[in-house]
Amino acid sequence: MGKLIKNHWARLIVLVASMYQVAAAIEGFFWPKIFWDFLTKNLDGAVKPFPVLQIINLVLGLGGLAWEWPLKYLAGTAFHRSIEARLVIYPLSALAAALLYQATNPALYYLIGLGAYFWAFSEGEIVCEEPWTLPQRPRSRS
Repeated sequence: MGKLIKNHWARLIVLVASMYQVAAAIEGFFWPKIFWDFLTKNLDGAVKPFPVLQIINLVLGLGGLAWEWPLKYLAGTAFHRSIEARLVIYPLSALAAALLYQATNPALYYLIGLGAYFWAFSEGEIVCEEPWTLPQRPRSRS
C-alpha cells in the first residue's frame, strides 16, 4: 500500500470548496442573505443593496480554482508550490464563505482542507512543480 499524499487530498477538498463557493456566490446575487442574520441585522449591508460579500466570495472561489487546478501561468511558481501561502489565504476564504448564507458548506470544506494542508505541512510534504505529480525519490547509487 502506498502513502497518503496529504497535499493532493487537501487540493481535491479545496477544489470542491472553491467550486461550491463560486456557485453559492452566484446564487447569492439572486437571493442575498447573511448567514448570521438571526443574531443581528447589522451585516445586511454586505449583501444588499450592493453585493460586496457575493463579489468577494466569487473572486476568492475563482482564485482558489485557479490556484488548485492550477492555471498554466501559475503552475510551477513558488506561489503555487507554497503550502504556507495556502495556510494564510484559505482561512480568509473560509471566513468570507461563512458569512454568506449560501456558502456555509464550503466554509466547512475549507476548514477540512486547511486541516489536511496543515497535516501535510507538518510532515514536510512538498507541492511538486508539475501539478498532480509525485515527488521523485533521490536515486541511490549502488
